Amino acid sequence: MRILITGAAGFLGSHLCDRLLEEGHSVVGMDNFITGSPDNISHLAGNTHFEFYRHDVANFIYVQGKIDAVLHFASPASPNPGSPYGYPNLPIQTMKAGALGTHNSLGVARANSAKFLLASTSEIYGDPEVHPQSESYWGHADPIGFRSVYDEAKRFAEALTMAYHRYHGLDTRIVRIFNTYGPRMRLDDGRVVPNFLQQAIKHQPLTIYGDGSQTRSFCFVDDLVSGIYNLLLSDEHLPVNIGNPQETSILEFAETINRIAGSSAGIAFFPDKRLGDDPQRRQPDINRARNLLHWEPSTALEDGIKMTLQYFKDQLGQ
Repeated sequence: MRILITGAAGFLGSHLCDRLLEEGHSVVGMDNFITGSPDNISHLAGNTHFEFYRHDVANFIYVQGKIDAVLHFASPASPNPGSPYGYPNLPIQTMKAGALGTHNSLGVARANSAKFLLASTSEIYGDPEVHPQSESYWGHADPIGFRSVYDEAKRFAEALTMAYHRYHGLDTRIVRIFNTYGPRMRLDDGRVVPNFLQQAIKHQPLTIYGDGSQTRSFCFVDDLVSGIYNLLLSDEHLPVNIGNPQETSILEFAETINRIAGSSAGIAFFPDKRLGDDPQRRQPDINRARNLLHWEPSTALEDGIKMTLQYFKDQLGQ
């Protein structure tokens, strides 16, 4: 297939480029570099099966030649207001990527009678009242809260994708991505994995906002990409959770990072700095992925952290 990936220079998008090229497909990458980095795709320069368009998906998308599939991954994704790449500092761009970007990407897919895959998120579940979260859960999200520019953009994108499927008969898929980590995350992304790894490498105390009891479920990027690829090749149109069901508290996660990094600097708690609508629990129910896609993650947390730690050390010159 010849596949268009929006957000191709991002953390997830760049790994998808690699996987699809490895599988023998041709890839058309698209990114405006607001949060993505040219470094993430620099190794693809000269690859005759890869071409790149610098473009903002909020504007009309034109790609010369036939496209067989469109994967829409363009969007800021970090909730951290202290990061220039966090969606609190890019609120309009985030909503445009989710609304206009999804509309324009769907338009390319429809014009080419191509498959369409939307990168949605576990954040559509909000601060969940159901645990673990299955695809049948409608969520508990604040439509005007701190995270709403991202959450509601993705909820709208899912609704629009299903509208194109039902009204136009477009061959669509929706993946709800849970917390993912790995090489190529931005060092200044502001999310927990980059923060912890940098602090551990520098032998600084790991900063926890709140008491550390909030939970996350961390999936290594290679596992996630495999799940997405299986979904692309499937015939499933309804949303599918892709993530690691192994739940861990942020405190336990911090202790694991310090141990793997060999840091004795400990942990610093900031109970008053927890973001107001930070979800307290996050764990995917992946039964649909297991049954429909024959997929589940295979990378142990410690193994994934070691690989990611080495990437961060290389980036920091350690």
